Amino acid sequence: MNSAPKSLRLHIGIFGRRNAGKSSLLNAITRQNVSIVSDVAGTTTDPVEKPMELLPIGPVLFIDTAGIDDEGALGQLRIDKTRRVFDRCEVGVIVAPAGQWASFEISILEELRKREIPAAVVFSKKDLARPDDSVVESIKAMGVEVVSTNAATREGILDLREALIRIAPEEFMKAPPVAGDLIRGGDTVVLVVPIDKEAPKGRLINPQVQTIRDLLDHDAVTLLVKERELRHALEQLKNPPALVITDSQAFLKVAADTPTGTPITSFSILFSRAKGDLTEFVRGARAIDNLKSGARILIAEACSHHPIGEDIGRVKIPRWLQQYVGGSMTFVHFQGHDFPDDLATFDLVIHCGSCALNRRAMLSRIAHCKEAGVPITNYGMCIAYTLGVFERALEPFPAAMEAYREAIK
Repeated sequence: MNSAPKSLRLHIGIFGRRNAGKSSLLNAITRQNVSIVSDVAGTTTDPVEKPMELLPIGPVLFIDTAGIDDEGALGQLRIDKTRRVFDRCEVGVIVAPAGQWASFEISILEELRKREIPAAVVFSKKDLARPDDSVVESIKAMGVEVVSTNAATREGILDLREALIRIAPEEFMKAPPVAGDLIRGGDTVVLVVPIDKEAPKGRLINPQVQTIRDLLDHDAVTLLVKERELRHALEQLKNPPALVITDSQAFLKVAADTPTGTPITSFSILFSRAKGDLTEFVRGARAIDNLKSGARILIAEACSHHPIGEDIGRVKIPRWLQQYVGGSMTFVHFQGHDFPDDLATFDLVIHCGSCALNRRAMLSRIAHCKEAGVPITNYGMCIAYTLGVFERALEPFPAAMEAYREAIK
């Protein structure tokens, strides 16, 4: 892995009306022709993403969006995609053309403030016009950074970079660990990594790579084995490991081969904590007991992999869930950045580990589910619950275990 995954980058959304200079601004920031620039309004259709390094923040992802004032049926689709960027951006940049500040810009700022997303306002094309002093002061009074730029000459671009550094959220700079806080330096952690048809040839999948890096950062001794070698590996250790982490699909075998007293969990559950809300996912797993034959289930995956063989989201989870409930159900699948608006029509949402999403996006999806009154859990939670190893999988997380035991009283 030569660069940071998108999910570990600070997501910076660039918003504004058509022809406001958003794409020119992105090109000036990155010093590359990332977005197509044209005098024709509406040139940018789908969001354009550009990863780069912005020191001292580190890896960031700029997202250039379509104009929020687009028109017609196609324009509405573009606006819908732009609004979805709000769900995953951690910093918002509002571009106002030639000193204009009106309802479109105000609505964007209100949306960012409602979501508690730090924002900067860029008055573009400063060579053509400048904003009224009263407008600038009113924006600054809300704690919002204001910068004037000329993308053609790159005037003001350095000021914008410094503004972004100032408003970068602290929670991004101090991101929660994946597993490092569960162990002490020098502890041994065993990672169970099945090699199946969906494992990329010559590589490990993203959650495994990120977990290994996190454990190394916390000075753990990491031992990788396939599920068939776990028992033998444990027997070779002088002392029991501090933790065993498995692919959720191997939960039953790992639980059987790992002695009682050695905590186990899964990559998916670790990521549900690092990227989302572990306690909320525990509540969602409990909702499985309320499902009946004919229930409608949403399976949401953050990445867009091509499913083959015994796919976890299309074959295994539906099979285990229907066996547990004792009836057939309808499963609807969404991938990537797509997430349905009709959440209230589902009885349960089961989300992947979300290694391809940033934390803001996952928390937004949880919030949308709560607003719709629909329980949400994740792959690892669902698998552990339906296979009868739920409490064992929660052992490393006392607060989540307490919430679960309180719920079943």
